[in-house]
Amino acid sequence: MEDECRPLLSSEQQTAESYSQRGSTDSLDFRAKRPFYVEPRNIVGDVPQERVSAEAAILNSRVHYYSRLTASSDRLLSPPDHVIPHTEEIYIYSPLGTAFKVKGLDQSSKNPSFITIFAIWNTMMGTSILSIPWGIKQAGFTLGIIILILTGLLMLYCCFIVLKSPKAIPYMDTLDWEFPDVCRYYFGAFGQWSSLVFSMVSLIGAMVVYWVLMSNFLYNSGQFIYNYSQNVSMSDSDFGTNGSDRVICPFPNTNHEGNSTARTLFLTASGNDTSASTFEHWWSKTNTIPLYLIILLLPLLCFRSASFFARFTFLGTISVVYLLSLVTIKAFRLGFHLQFHWFDYTEFYLPEFRVLFPQFTGVLTLAFFIHNCIITLMKSNKHQENNVRDLSVAYLLVGLTYLYVGVLIFAAFPSPPLSKDCIEPNFLDNFPTSDVMVFVARGFLLFQMITVYPLLGYLVRVQVMGQIFGNHYPSFFHVLALNIIIVGSGVLMAKFYPNIGSIIRFSGATCGLALVFVFPSLVHMISLKRQGLLRWPSALFHSFLILLGMANLLGQFFM
Repeated sequence: MEDECRPLLSSEQQTAESYSQRGSTDSLDFRAKRPFYVEPRNIVGDVPQERVSAEAAILNSRVHYYSRLTASSDRLLSPPDHVIPHTEEIYIYSPLGTAFKVKGLDQSSKNPSFITIFAIWNTMMGTSILSIPWGIKQAGFTLGIIILILTGLLMLYCCFIVLKSPKAIPYMDTLDWEFPDVCRYYFGAFGQWSSLVFSMVSLIGAMVVYWVLMSNFLYNSGQFIYNYSQNVSMSDSDFGTNGSDRVICPFPNTNHEGNSTARTLFLTASGNDTSASTFEHWWSKTNTIPLYLIILLLPLLCFRSASFFARFTFLGTISVVYLLSLVTIKAFRLGFHLQFHWFDYTEFYLPEFRVLFPQFTGVLTLAFFIHNCIITLMKSNKHQENNVRDLSVAYLLVGLTYLYVGVLIFAAFPSPPLSKDCIEPNFLDNFPTSDVMVFVARGFLLFQMITVYPLLGYLVRVQVMGQIFGNHYPSFFHVLALNIIIVGSGVLMAKFYPNIGSIIRFSGATCGLALVFVFPSLVHMISLKRQGLLRWPSALFHSFLILLGMANLLGQFFM
């Protein structure tokens, strides 16, 4: 009955406009822009163009008549779907008197399931992967694995709700809607603006993490090049292991939350002490490197278009693959170092269950976060009936990747002589600057982040400027002011609080509260309520999800 009440032509005035803007009939959707039937003998093909027959013109007028009926408040006047011709019989009428056939949806513009799954996996594989071992340490090895699996399942379920939410809205063309549009439909301007604000939290939080990591990677890369060029040897005997695969503890006997530029690497070498001192003064991880990045990245943020940087997105895949290879090789060479102490602390090992586990849930909320763009990603799937399956497979692969990195790094961390509590929020910091494989990994990640950072800034600009001024690029000075605020927040965090684990968990828990737990659960319950299908077990479960999101955010302030 619902399908029979939908309009035949959802937007007659936009059909020609959309056709001219897209430049191809391949990407048109039949349910959004419904053309009419024209006999095959009247179709423009590879032969010289023929005029459309009088029958086609009459049918065109009939479609316009149907469209005027749909403007009535009586939805019974909407033509039923069985009037619409089959897919192979749908054509677009041109005012010039010709008709062009619309090809089916199963075209090269649509992606097969494999590509869709890989796109979701690649989108979610961000900086959070570097903090997964630290999160497992904070929760405890056993509890950390359990939390990772359960959080992934909850995030997947909430993602299902977001994906299906536009389709649950009756009598409206929701083909081009995103989740903020759904929130606006149910909650008005408050839903639209609040979803925008929390989406900005996730984007700006990611940009701050990027700035901290870029400062870290640039510092260590420069340190490696300087030591190699000056023939400087390095000793980590106080706080590191021996052997070819050295592991260090940068901040022993600390809470790992504070900022310190103290180094555990003691220079012993042929170099000039004065030269080394000067280099350390001008090449500081927290005092100078964050400022040097402004010279490079602030101009890139002011580009009107980010299409140039989009060409380098493949570097993210290369970086993740290399990172997985690095983790595998290091774990193979170091071996596993595990002892199970369920609730007791020892000198080198941690309990399997720790009260700091909310820190890990905050990290995982951002690690599994894709809810603000999942609708767009799944639109390109060739087989829409497989969306649930493909999304589930993608989340499974993401969870296995996080589990692989987290478990191997935690298990291979050499205890003794080092304590498991030495695992850093960025696990690459547990390897010395002189490690060649880690140097290559830092170089890959640095170049990737330099190309992705302007893309994130472009997304922030489009959403903020578009909502406030109705223009994505109102003026150079507007864009510059916004970029200075974004860059300034990154510089301040890189200088005074360069702990990516804490930045990730706070931003993840904040944006996850609204876009993962509260809004999807409320939208689902309201939709079921309007259909008369809401039952108390469903209401209880989704209310529990909202409480979980609130507890996740509050837990970050008390741990």
